[in-house]
Amino acid sequence: MVSSYVYTFFLCVCLLQNYTGLAAQEFPVVKVSASKTAMYRTILAKHKDMVAFIEYTLVQNGLPKMMRNLALIESSFDKRTVSTAKAVGVWQFMEEHAADYGLKSEDRYDVYHSTQTAMKSLKNLYAKYGNWITVVAAYNCGEGNVAKAMVKANANHYDRFYMYLPRETIRHVDKFIEACAATGELSFLIADYKKSAFKQDPEISVKAEIAADLMLASTAINSAYSLAIIAEEMAIQRTDLEKWNPKVAEELLTKGTSTLYLPIDKMPDFIIRQHSILIRSIQMLNDHD
Repeated sequence: MVSSYVYTFFLCVCLLQNYTGLAAQEFPVVKVSASKTAMYRTILAKHKDMVAFIEYTLVQNGLPKMMRNLALIESSFDKRTVSTAKAVGVWQFMEEHAADYGLKSEDRYDVYHSTQTAMKSLKNLYAKYGNWITVVAAYNCGEGNVAKAMVKANANHYDRFYMYLPRETIRHVDKFIEACAATGELSFLIADYKKSAFKQDPEISVKAEIAADLMLASTAINSAYSLAIIAEEMAIQRTDLEKWNPKVAEELLTKGTSTLYLPIDKMPDFIIRQHSILIRSIQMLNDHD
């Protein structure tokens, strides 16, 4: 029996010449030792009841069971896990991320509620990026960092922009690939990525260009926020806010969540005022009812 397996995440995607000009797509080599494979499988077996619940919830939400591996690499299914960045629980939610989906801070430790919230986040990210590799990257470092990396690489496929992501995120994606290899789902992951290689998403490119060219910071918001109140509280012209966020109104209406882009020097003020902006937005909504 060999001591280790080398998985070259080489996606030989035969693209039309006038489509992207790229003949093949290649990921760095990911080595999965026998001991690491055994470690992942041991963790899954140890938490089989929680794994079964997560897999059931994934299927109920139309998501692949494979995404249980995200919780595997995030927390090893330990709901008490707290990262150095103060992300907590099985799905490692930051407090702001949780709040954007209506998850209470203390419920980040709750397996049921945090898993339901993770489903919403994963569905939104997949709808945006179209492949699970990029979803895992965005889940780790945020959509803003992914957007900036795309612009620096002038590409929206992970194998062409990953080198511009934080090292921690690149390693995180590698761990996910390792976990999928250990669970026998690497071929599904590759097939999903190959499928996305034939898609062009102009929305991603537009958002990425905006984020990089104007040096914007990003944060997630939900449909409870009013753009009019945000503009008023931040002393920003509504036309400027819409220029930085051309799709936000539509996404809040259709998806219930979106990414808000603001100039880097304005974002700290928004974070400070976020609660009062939300309260005023809700009051305005109630007044119109």
